Amino acid sequence: MENLQNLKITKNDLGLIPAPQKLDLTEGFFTGNLSDVKKTLKSSDKELSPMEKEAYTLEITPSSIEITAKDEAGLFYGKMTVKQLSMIFENKIPCLKIDDKPEFEWRGFMLDCCRNFYPVEFIFKILDAIALHKINRFHWHLTDDQGWRIPVKEYPLLTEVGAWRNDCRYTWEEKVGGFYTEDEIKAVVKKASELHITVVPEIETPGHSSSVLAAYPNLGCTGGPYNVESRFGIFDDVLCSGNDDIFPLYEKVFDTVCRLFPGPYVHIGGDECPRTRWENCPKCQQRKKDLGLESTGELQSYLTVRFAKMLEERGKIPIGWDEVLEGTEKLGLPKSLIVQSWRGLSGGETAAKLGHKAIMSPQTAGCYLDYKHKNTPLEPGMIGITTLEKSFEFEPTTKEMTAENKANVLGGQGNLWTECIYSSKLAEYMIFPRLCAIAEKLWNCEGNTDYNNFLERLNIHKKRLQKMDFLFYNGN
Repeated sequence: MENLQNLKITKNDLGLIPAPQKLDLTEGFFTGNLSDVKKTLKSSDKELSPMEKEAYTLEITPSSIEITAKDEAGLFYGKMTVKQLSMIFENKIPCLKIDDKPEFEWRGFMLDCCRNFYPVEFIFKILDAIALHKINRFHWHLTDDQGWRIPVKEYPLLTEVGAWRNDCRYTWEEKVGGFYTEDEIKAVVKKASELHITVVPEIETPGHSSSVLAAYPNLGCTGGPYNVESRFGIFDDVLCSGNDDIFPLYEKVFDTVCRLFPGPYVHIGGDECPRTRWENCPKCQQRKKDLGLESTGELQSYLTVRFAKMLEERGKIPIGWDEVLEGTEKLGLPKSLIVQSWRGLSGGETAAKLGHKAIMSPQTAGCYLDYKHKNTPLEPGMIGITTLEKSFEFEPTTKEMTAENKANVLGGQGNLWTECIYSSKLAEYMIFPRLCAIAEKLWNCEGNTDYNNFLERLNIHKKRLQKMDFLFYNGN
């Protein structure tokens, strides 16, 4: 057997993703028991920033492995680095010294479970994978036109009716869908917490609401009847902005959400909301008149403010897609509201200038994982193209932003919308390895521009994905 001391190991041979901020290889290999890893929590007199809480030092010598950090989160990420190493080197881990911390506090992944429903076992598998990549936010898209996935005991039709639709893949009438029970949601939140992941639930408002309107048609402008949509797209029937009956329902929805999800954030959607019904609805036009609004589009700002206030009263921080910036001339937006920019980076730049925190997940810059890997009809996905290199080039801030505005950018996120992703295995193929590239840039972005270096490490890292039984795209 070859002497371990004679093996020549380079930094790229470690295949660490995301790459640590500082890594030095030293002499020798650790061949001891991984259960003997020493973890040291150093006390700090000052309040730590989110990134300082996640910082760690890892030292591996021939006789020991020691992780040092100022917070449990840092110890956890040091443990994830050791796990990555052990998955490749098993009983002969190279000796090294790592000083590491993330560049951004928000490192997210979004899974749409409305267009297609995924079992909770798959959610667990995804959580394990994103934790290994040091991703710390799981954005869970739970309501949309094609399904309502969370039970609300005061409004049982949300799941009895809103969770099921006719399957557009077949010519016969077959209902598909489902919802997560409270126990399943609690299990997901518990597992995520153990992995230092914050779950961010999304309750879509005021558009993409066919599932709630099918269950409670009085909440729409026309009174229905409505169906849970089997088609995909943008639909004119949305919540009636002039109907006060929508607010008691969403009060109970948010009560449930806030009880089940202890994290600080709740996403209220806000994207792709047509004004067609509002323009012709007497109730909506009366609301517009009562508020002294100049345009019907400003009614969305009215609803955003109402929903955001509900969450603020429950101790939560609201998040909305970048459309929430539109039509705010009179009513504005709550200062606490975080803007998630998906139609490019401009929405996040505008939000940051206005003093809002921003999350960058632009469809134009490598963050939409439902897009095809390459431009060929042989690949699954939507009509857009997101190559691995494009995902690697993603940066949450721009050179044009001032230092003050950059400070308002929390980080970024990869999103998987699932209109054409009918199975969990196909979802895996769309997620990886592009999410590896996004995780890399959110942890260690500044100066990390060598794509070929990333590819070298990724070739090693793919062995980890295989060991975790993930299907992934194997091209560039």
